[in-house]
Amino acid sequence: MGERSKIEWTDSTWNPVTGCTRVSAGCDNCYAYTLAHVRLASVYLRQLPVVRSEQNDADPFAVRLWPARLGDPARWREPRMVFVNSMSDLFHVDVPDAFVRQIFEVMLRESRHIYQVLTKRPSRAVRWFKLNRDLFPAGEIPSHIWMGTSVENQDVDYRIAHLRQLPARVRFLSCEPLIGRLDLDGLLEGIHWVIAGGESGANHRPMQPEWVTLVRDRCDEGNVAFFFKQWGGRTPKAGGRMLDGETWDGMPTSLREKPAELAAVA
Repeated sequence: MGERSKIEWTDSTWNPVTGCTRVSAGCDNCYAYTLAHVRLASVYLRQLPVVRSEQNDADPFAVRLWPARLGDPARWREPRMVFVNSMSDLFHVDVPDAFVRQIFEVMLRESRHIYQVLTKRPSRAVRWFKLNRDLFPAGEIPSHIWMGTSVENQDVDYRIAHLRQLPARVRFLSCEPLIGRLDLDGLLEGIHWVIAGGESGANHRPMQPEWVTLVRDRCDEGNVAFFFKQWGGRTPKAGGRMLDGETWDGMPTSLREKPAELAAVA
């Protein structure tokens, strides 16, 4: 079932898929990995993983599908912003195309909500879209389904080009954890929203002020909504949210196209 979230830029999380594998340096201190191995281990191990092996069967963070959760958005009467698969990556190689399609069918049908789909694998998202164009009669992903990718440093900025290949009405970047300098100059065309934040946890890597102010300034230059989530630290709230004396809560302008009650939730 969906859970109300403490993440500042969403209302709820929805996890019809759980589990993932490391793909870049931003994954090194993954909060989802820690939760899966500690607080949620007994729950996840009740479900068999997609890829069966002795190692995966014993790993609570191996990719697992939860078909019973597909009905959750239909039960939420009031519109809300929904972070899809906060405990996984919808476009992980182990998630079957057919199950990804089922998730999109739910999002298209239950369109009173805004869905935020964040992936570190936007190239697969592009391939999946090309194979499933029939789901989108208008030829694009509608404005209530936001498509995003994680960009934690300059080494992975190629993901932005992949994301731009998706014909989505709203595209966003999550520069969190921001673990190195990231200059988005020339990279924000077709991007509508950028989230930035430092890493939390016992082994967090400190975020330098100039890294996040550079991201903020590029967003300002490109007229892109900017959301500053946190400085990071041993706990998510340790460093606070103030950047240059302000709280930056920018959201995509398309949010204003949704019903007033949803804008109030956001």
